[in-house]
Amino acid sequence: MKNLDKFLSLLDGEVDGLLLTSRFSRHYGAEFDIAEGAAIVTKAGCRYFTDSRYIESAENGIKGFDVLEINRENNYIKRINDAIADFGVSKLGFEEHYLTVAEYNYYSEKLHAELVPFNAKINGFRGVKEAWELELMRKAQTITDQAFAEVLPRIKAGMTELELQAELIYCLYKNGGQGLSFDPIVVSGPNTSLPHGVAGERVIQEGDFITMDFGVLYQGYCSDMTRTVALGYATDEMKKVYETVLEAQLAGIAASKAGVPGKDIDGAARKVIEDAGYGPYFGHGYGHSLGLEVHESPSPNGANTEGMPLNSVASAEPGIYLPGKFGVRIEDVVIFKENGCEDITHSPKNLIIL
Repeated sequence: MKNLDKFLSLLDGEVDGLLLTSRFSRHYGAEFDIAEGAAIVTKAGCRYFTDSRYIESAENGIKGFDVLEINRENNYIKRINDAIADFGVSKLGFEEHYLTVAEYNYYSEKLHAELVPFNAKINGFRGVKEAWELELMRKAQTITDQAFAEVLPRIKAGMTELELQAELIYCLYKNGGQGLSFDPIVVSGPNTSLPHGVAGERVIQEGDFITMDFGVLYQGYCSDMTRTVALGYATDEMKKVYETVLEAQLAGIAASKAGVPGKDIDGAARKVIEDAGYGPYFGHGYGHSLGLEVHESPSPNGANTEGMPLNSVASAEPGIYLPGKFGVRIEDVVIFKENGCEDITHSPKNLIIL
C-alpha cells in the first residue's frame, strides 16, 4: 500500500482532510523529501505546496499530489484555503506535535476549516515499516558500520573529543551519509558516565573508555549506533561493566520479536544489569523506535505494555553509567520479525582495546 493511501484511509468522517506541515509527514505521504512546504490530503484531491527554491525538485519527484508553487500572490494560507474550498473540507486533521502555539493560532485564525488534533493517527503508520523502508534503513546502518571501522584507527591519545568527533563525522559522510540523524555523542574517560554528554576539549588518554553514539540519514531514513571502546588498556572493573552491558543487550535482543510487549524486552535486559548490582546506574529505557526520525514510537521500554509490531524497527541500547568514573553503552538497531529479530548493525561488539 502506498503511504498516501494510508493517509487517505484516515478520512472516515472524523475529519475530511489532513494538513501535513512537518517535513517527516510530508516525506512519508509523498515518499519524497522536500525541505520546506505543506500538503493537504483529501479524497477529492491532494496538493503539495512549496516555494521557488524547491518547486522543480518537487514537480519532478512527488507523485500522487498536484504540486503548486508558493509566492507573494499565492501564499500558504491562500493555497490551503483554495484547496479547502475546492475539495469541500470542513474538518482538517493536523499535526499538533509539530506546530508552535503561534503557528497553530495563525492557522486557526486564517484557515476556513476546523482544525482537529490528529498527530497520533497521522504518525501511527510509521511504526510499521514497508519493505522498501527497511532496505533504506539497512543501507543507513551499513554506512554507520563502515564509518565506525574507518574511525577506529584514527583514535589516538592526545587528540580531543572534538577532534575525534570531527573525524567521525567525516567518515560518516565519506561512506555515503546524506546527513546526520542527530548530533553525534563523543565522550571519553569520566565523561562517558554522561549518557548524552557533549564533546569538548578533554584530551583522550591511555586507559580511557571512549563512547561514540552516531547515525546518518540515507534518503531520509535514520541509523543509530553506539560503541564503547578502550584506549591502551581496560581495568578489570571496566571489563566487568562492559561484559554486563553486552550480556544485557544480548538478553534484550533474544527477547525481541513481534508481539512481545516493550516492557518485557526492557525487563530482560534490565534484569541482567540489576542482577550484577548495577541497577541504579541504568536510568534510561532499553531502546526506541526510529525511521524518518531518530526517536519514534512504539519503543521497547518499560512504559510500553503493547506488543511490538511486525516490521517495526528499534534500537537496543542498555548502558551502565558510574558517575565520575566511566560509562558503557552498546547500541544496535533491530527489525522485529515473527520469530525473533534481525540485527542490522554488524560492527563487532566484543570489547575493543585500541
